[in-house]
Amino acid sequence: MRWQMGRVWPSSPRPSETSLPAPSDRLLADLIEWLRIPSISSGGGDAADLRRAAEWASERILAAGGSCEILAGYGNPLVVGELRAARADAPTVLIYGHYDVQSADPRAAWTSEPFEPVIRDGRLFGRGASDDKGNFLPLLFVACELAAAGTLPVNVRVLCEGDEEALGDGVLRFVAADERGADCAIVFDADMLNERTPALTLAVRGTIACRVSVRTGARALHSGVFGNAALNATHALMQALAAVLPGPDGLLPEPLRAGIHPPSPSELAAWRALQPGGEILASVGVAPSHPAAGATFYERTWADASLDVSGIEGGDSGQQRTIIPHEASARLNMRLAAGQDPEAIRDTLERLLRAAAPAGATLELSAFSMPGAGFDPEEPALRLAAEALERTCGVPCVLKRSGGSIPVLAAFAKRGIPVICSGFALEDDRIHASDESFRIESLGLGERAAHELYAALATL
Repeated sequence: MRWQMGRVWPSSPRPSETSLPAPSDRLLADLIEWLRIPSISSGGGDAADLRRAAEWASERILAAGGSCEILAGYGNPLVVGELRAARADAPTVLIYGHYDVQSADPRAAWTSEPFEPVIRDGRLFGRGASDDKGNFLPLLFVACELAAAGTLPVNVRVLCEGDEEALGDGVLRFVAADERGADCAIVFDADMLNERTPALTLAVRGTIACRVSVRTGARALHSGVFGNAALNATHALMQALAAVLPGPDGLLPEPLRAGIHPPSPSELAAWRALQPGGEILASVGVAPSHPAAGATFYERTWADASLDVSGIEGGDSGQQRTIIPHEASARLNMRLAAGQDPEAIRDTLERLLRAAAPAGATLELSAFSMPGAGFDPEEPALRLAAEALERTCGVPCVLKRSGGSIPVLAAFAKRGIPVICSGFALEDDRIHASDESFRIESLGLGERAAHELYAALATL
């Protein structure tokens, strides 16, 4: 097999030899049962439901003859289990997933009830169907199935958290303190390149999530009496935000791009062979942020920093009122490229905001940050994984980056655990949106991939 960053070319492609598989009936039934538990962590959820979802996973491990604990003290319940291999000297593979899901609000936007899974047009609809219960469950299901039969070729450690969607740091603290480690980890919380092509995600971006608040007075004022004389908090916030938003080139100010490691020439060449960015933007019905955004789509979303204002509050947007707001706030989400220091960029972000805020405005910032992570495709575990994914799908495995963030990857990287980050999600899955779904064929691919991966990794 010949390797290049960004793509893998097999010595003899076999795209026609592998048909898309159907999942086992039991796997599908198990997923439907797990999806019925509304394990929402991002707001509007119930602690009892989160506990039930954790117990559901634990029960499967124990029923297969494994050991399992549900740990407190790490945010929502943390499932930590182990399934032993059939041979004593087998390597250890850690599988990670999260059972918590995003809120399903607004419920009226769903075609069917978000926690009453239904199958339509070859897809299973329900909150968490793709992110991450449907993506992760095949790894757990196959490990339990093989362990119960006494044929599991690797030791499998299970780590399933309930705080991923709420940006909790419990699992990060657990991994940092856990001395057992693993020979490699598998994280099925990512996507395919397309409906037939598997992908290994070699790098994810870091993130800074923050709230910026501005105060300009003790109370809202009458705009007819004080307009053009009193400082407006919403205006002050907008003035501060302007200093950190993209410039005329569509890119962030240079201080917020400090430390970026540019993609290699081989990566750039490989990305040019992918679907054009302009087509991707058009397919989701959005206008490009800059005329060059389509041509440089992958550089911008995989290898550069970005900042988005995800929400603004100030005054009263619900009705017409003649007031001058005295308080305003905004939620910012910044993605950090490979090589950027989250703490240093957070300090720079705060400095730019404060410098741009007008005199008389009091600005406060609270932030959560985490680094990105990257993995070497030459790691033996990743090479074996790419070959296993090719056998699963019958087409070459693409090596790519992700514009998103998976917090636990940085924790694994810090512990020196190579990560096989993959999965079978697709753009059509509508993750985090109404009518989230997962292809039945994607569930089948996950099941087949789990078998292939465990067999291949037994040779580590």
